[in-house]
Formats: sequence, C-alpha cells, structure tokens
Amino acid sequence: MNTVLFLLVLSTLPQLVVPGAPHKASFRAVVEIVSGDSRIFSEESVRLKCSVSDNRSTWDYLWFRGSEKLPQRGEHFVLWRAHVKQSGKYYCQGVRDSVVGDIYTSQSLPVEINVDGGWAILQVPPLPTLVGESLEVTCRVRGTLQLRQVILYKDGVEVMRQNGLNPRFSLTHLTVADRGMYSCRASWDIGRRTHSVISVDTLLQVVEVLSEPILEIVTVGDLIPAKMMRLNCHHQYNAPAPAPPVHYYFFRNNMKLGTATSENHDLVRQTPGWYTCKVRVPELGLIRWSEPKSFGQETEPQMTKPPIHPRDPWTRAPLIHPRGPWTQAPPISSPDPSLPPASEPTAALLSPHPSTATPTFIQTTEASTPTSGPPSSQPEPSTVPSTAQSLNKTTIPETVDIMKESGDMPEDNVDMSGESGDMSGACGDMPEGSGDMCPDSP
Repeated sequence: MNTVLFLLVLSTLPQLVVPGAPHKASFRAVVEIVSGDSRIFSEESVRLKCSVSDNRSTWDYLWFRGSEKLPQRGEHFVLWRAHVKQSGKYYCQGVRDSVVGDIYTSQSLPVEINVDGGWAILQVPPLPTLVGESLEVTCRVRGTLQLRQVILYKDGVEVMRQNGLNPRFSLTHLTVADRGMYSCRASWDIGRRTHSVISVDTLLQVVEVLSEPILEIVTVGDLIPAKMMRLNCHHQYNAPAPAPPVHYYFFRNNMKLGTATSENHDLVRQTPGWYTCKVRVPELGLIRWSEPKSFGQETEPQMTKPPIHPRDPWTRAPLIHPRGPWTQAPPISSPDPSLPPASEPTAALLSPHPSTATPTFIQTTEASTPTSGPPSSQPEPSTVPSTAQSLNKTTIPETVDIMKESGDMPEDNVDMSGESGDMSGACGDMPEGSGDMCPDSP
C-alpha cells in the first residue's frame, strides 16, 4: 500500500508545479555574428548564432529585439535584406523541455545591429581597444565604386586623408585621447562630376589596461566585526586573457598595512587617518594608486607623491604620435621614495592643432576649392554644380554632393614605488551610369 501511495505522489508531482512559472537554468546563452557586420547597409543581410555551453542537453532558442519577442526560433537568426527599422539590440535565450515544464537559460548579452540607409559606413571594432594597441578602420561605400579620395574625421575635425582606392586607415599607438566619435567622407568621379558622401559618427573606445583605483571604506556590515572596517580597492583590469595576476596594497598615513594580497579588500581596525590603496601588475610593470580618503578626525593628508618607477606606463620617453604632436610628461622626482601618492600622476597630453583646411568638394581639374569638415546632417541629397572658370574660359567639370551626411539612424611586500535616411531620394539625382548604385527600396 505504501508503495502504491509513493508512486501516486511521484506521478502527480508535475501537476503540482505552479502554471506559468518559468524555470531558470544556471546557464547563459551567447549570441555572436557569424556572417555580415554589426553595421550594414539597408538591403544587406547579417546572420546571428545562439549557443549554450551545455553538451548534456538539447536546447532550442528564442530571439528578441529589445523587449520584443521575435517569431523566429532556432540556433541561427538571419536578417535578410534588412530595413533601417530593424536596427536594435538582439538577444537570444535557450529553452528545453523537462518533466516540470520548460527550462530557460538567462538571456544573452546583446549584439547591436545598425542598418544604415545612407551611402557610407565607417567600420570600427565594436569592442574597446587598449591603450598602446593599433587598429584599422574602414570607410565602406555602398556598391562597387572607384574611390578618388577618403578623409577621416574625429569629433568633426580632419585627422587623416588619402587618395586612391584604399578605404582603410591605420591608427597606431592609441591613447585615451584618441577616444571619440569618428566619421569618414568618400568621393568618386562619374563622367564630369565628383560625388561626395559622409558617414554617420561612430564611437571609437580606447581604455587603459589598468584604471586608477578607487578606495572604499566600509564600517558597517554583517561580516565586519565591531571596531573593524573593510577597505575595498575598486578598479578595472582590461588585460586580455590569460591576464597576469594583480597585487593589492593598503596604506594608512604612508604606512603599509600588512603584506601584498591577491584580494582587492582588507579588514583593518578602525583608526583615524588617511587611507590609500595601490594596485600592481608585476608582469606588465603597471602600478596605479588611489586618491587618499580620510577616516576619523584627520583633516589634511600628510602625504607626498610617490617616486616614478621606470616601469610605470606614464614615464616612458617622449613619444611623437604619428598623427600629431602627442607628448608625455617627463618623469617626476620625489623627495621621499617610500611615500605613496596624494594623487595619481598623469601624463600631459597636448592636443593636435585642428586642421584649418575646409574640404567640401573635390575638383577634377586645376581649379579646386578648399575643403572643410563634415557638414551638418541633411536628410535629402542635393546637387550643386560648380561655376568656377579658368583664365582661358574653359568649362570646369561639375561637382555634386549626393548626400551631405548619410544616415539618421533611428613584487611585493617592500616595493613602495611605483542617423540613416532612406536612399531613394539620392538615387533620383544620380547621373547616367550610376544606376547600379541604387538598390531596390527596402
């Protein structure tokens, strides 16, 4: 009898589950681009893939754009001949059957897809670039055109230009000052006209390998004993895997508290004074200090700046940047090499002088007009013929700007040193021979 009752209970367990209550698995789905790019022209396609790192179960996949659940299911998701309105952040989520109902993974981190209805796109890596690294950006133009000139802008100021068919720019030895909004202008000739287009702005992110730490003092908590406090040293560490280990040091009034630790926190007695923390990566020669923070009755920090260690990243020899007169501050000496800093020494970066040239149109004969930076955004293209004439009264070929701007897209314990618019309006003004550049309307 007891056996029968036991089997009866087991058979009714699935019915006792609360209807509609989702069951979460301890996995997170991962979405990636397997073909195409994160920024594409309208009428182009991109293919996404979703996966779950669980080889013991068979998963199906759900797809989302923002908060909207999409009708497509399966491992792959394809945006076929995409429209501008299909821009957005795409997520996926794994789901599988079980005796207690559907089990879901956590949603993936998003992949942002931008569908540009204009004529030019500046392709920039979506992930941040580390200080000191180099990267390549590409000015891509719709269709197959023989480019005449390509110009790169940063925050509206020209930083580089090149003639010919090569649409790529190499940015080397990047610094934090190189971070900003970048765009490109491309021009080409058809008949007796020069056409010029400009891309929308795209963010280029440049981050430090080791950011300046911030010290937090916590005096109240379940795991903090009476008359004790917790020192937390917060920072960002962006070294690629496998990342070398980080060492942490804590100080009160210039005196080191204990030995180096691999943990970014320490438990100390509540004592008035000025506290700092130091973060060090010995294998990379990186050292960063936090700003001092007071606790108790101290009014002014009795602290001095630390000596500059030869391996510190901000004390390298003066560097001439390939794209401008970028320099770094010389080493700073300190009277007492045993003392930690009152503040983080920083490099003195000098901004390059903005270009005074004003490129707008590129002429195809001797007569030319100065050029300027990117013009203000205009949703519709326009045709502007040139009226300049030479001394022998020969006619100058016309120059046309088919789109002012494309897109309106909706050691350890002792070391103290240390906008895309629809392109249909543009095609109406194109000269003969350019019909292959105007795809069908989305």
